[in-house]
Amino acid sequence: MAGEPQDDCLFCKLVAGTVPATIVRESDTTVAFRDINPQAPTHILVIPKAHYENAASLATGAPELAADVLRETQAVADDEKLESYRTIFNTGSGAGQTIWHAHAHVLGGRGLEWPPG
Repeated sequence: MAGEPQDDCLFCKLVAGTVPATIVRESDTTVAFRDINPQAPTHILVIPKAHYENAASLATGAPELAADVLRETQAVADDEKLESYRTIFNTGSGAGQTIWHAHAHVLGGRGLEWPPG
């Protein structure tokens, strides 16, 4: 069920504290942590504590929580002193989603040309 923790979800386990992570911010509704395979000098994931499969299901099922995630991306950028940054939500395996728990990537610390390569 959407919003409920999933036993087989890595990010639900991280929220529960049973999987380690380098947490940089935490709010009542979100957790932000460093990506273990960074694609930029700053690469932080911001996740909702509640389980939603992807950004679309999060926005549909809990728009206020989706807004919390986006607010936290700005807070992360501020904490990391990023003047410019990119926020990415991958949705579906063809777009690179490998963990089926909505998450925003915050990338910065170098030039990020468009389109990404």
